Amino acid sequence: MLIEHFAAVLLPHVAAPNPTPGNLDPAPTEIPGLGPDASLFLSWGKWALRVGGVLGLMICGGMMILGRRNRSSTAVDGASGIPWVLGGLTIGAIAATIAGTVL
Repeated sequence: MLIEHFAAVLLPHVAAPNPTPGNLDPAPTEIPGLGPDASLFLSWGKWALRVGGVLGLMICGGMMILGRRNRSSTAVDGASGIPWVLGGLTIGAIAATIAGTVL
């Protein structure tokens, strides 16, 4: 009898989500008037990431070309930089997904 009483009192609160406005996990909402500026800022970041990625890969390729003759450590440094550039580009490409998943 006591268990049924506790179940009747507690189960509606455990099973149902909190409908009050004080919910601790609200959906993200745009700050009024700041949406276009935020989109512009993010697009600048994407552009800078692309430029940096292309430049980084070109520098790695140049190091490999120049280090081909008598400077093998330069070629190795260029080749070892490629995964870092690709890793940075990958993180930049999936940044919005990561941030959305974490938040």
